[in-house]
Amino acid sequence: MAEEEMIDKFSTFLDSGICRLAGANAVFVDPVRLINDFYTRFKVSPATYYSRLLKSVEDGSPSVCAGTRRKKRKRSDCQLNARELCAEKRHQEARPILLKAYEAFLGRKNLLSFVFNSKKDGSYPVRNENMPQLQDDNELSFVDLGSVWQAPFYEMSLRFLEKDKLGKGDDLQLIKCGEEMKVPIFNNLVSNDTEDDAEGEFLGKVYILPRVSSFHMSDMKRIHDLVPDQSDNGFNFIVIDPPWENGSARQKRMYPTLPDRYFLSLPVKRLTHAQGALVALWVTNKEKLRVFVENELFPAWGITNFSCFYWLKVKPDGSLISELDLFHHRPYECLLVGYCWREGAANDLATVRPLPDYEVIISIPGDYSRKPPIGQVLLDYVPGPKPSRCIELFARELAAGWTSWGNEPLHFQELNYFTNSKE
Repeated sequence: MAEEEMIDKFSTFLDSGICRLAGANAVFVDPVRLINDFYTRFKVSPATYYSRLLKSVEDGSPSVCAGTRRKKRKRSDCQLNARELCAEKRHQEARPILLKAYEAFLGRKNLLSFVFNSKKDGSYPVRNENMPQLQDDNELSFVDLGSVWQAPFYEMSLRFLEKDKLGKGDDLQLIKCGEEMKVPIFNNLVSNDTEDDAEGEFLGKVYILPRVSSFHMSDMKRIHDLVPDQSDNGFNFIVIDPPWENGSARQKRMYPTLPDRYFLSLPVKRLTHAQGALVALWVTNKEKLRVFVENELFPAWGITNFSCFYWLKVKPDGSLISELDLFHHRPYECLLVGYCWREGAANDLATVRPLPDYEVIISIPGDYSRKPPIGQVLLDYVPGPKPSRCIELFARELAAGWTSWGNEPLHFQELNYFTNSKE
């Protein structure tokens, strides 16, 4: 690659947080850079985003990211049952794709030096006095709060920046726009329609709402509240990260899971825009789940023409978070991406950019089960009008221009996860 082209690509990465890797159908993304683009006055520090990795490095606790997990023996084919053999076949098909992407990434490993604000021994970020203290694991969660009888009476106080009193430098401050706005926090669409960050206070804690964003915090019984009255108000980009039944999540009590068949009732087609939607579904590497999605869930939702994307996870030093061929704890996850068309609507694939047969997204993982923001990576494939109407189901954080639904969409929005952008 010519030096000028290399510099141009790197400059684009610094602006966008996305770098396409030459010689492979792959991209490297910096989740922190992408997330920080959602905000005007706040930012997420790398040390905060990668706090799980930091904790494992400092206290020596077992972690895939820290590389301290005891190695598991590889399973031989003679030890695998029929379902496991199918899973191994999928892995062998993905293997050359992943290796090609990883080799292309290693050729641009200099990108990693710009991911962290500070590093330790050239590999890991340093915990410093500016790193926020994150939530106590023993605190009452939004999931618990939303299930009590008082839930309909809980309110969030919203504060916005009054534009005509915006100062400069140290004079910049948040002030109330008239009286403080109070809104129900559960079973209600809460929006920040301004082009600036907003603050929401709830039970003594402050949460940051990015520009032009909204959230609806409820359980699955209330998801139909999001179905638009008119199909023209539907969504043409739908990202779904279900709480699949997962032994690791259950053992660590990270979040409540649901049986796979519960997700058949999601009103994906009714949420879809009149001109169709791109649907991206995160799935685990469990073969039983993959068969369920392809044979039952996608047909029930009306998803067609889908492709498999891979999220390949690397450590800050560029190595994979685990051996590629380990039967358990693969260093990648799958993202199934396809199209949904409303009843009676034409399947107008001619108007959209064709999905690739595969694409590899490479990044350093953050907190447990936290997925990298994929909106900008997939936006070119979204059908319908622009700007796209986007929604994430089972969201645990907010994004500018998106609606986030789930029983804890404010999970990563507490002020402690942020620093002021002036710092």
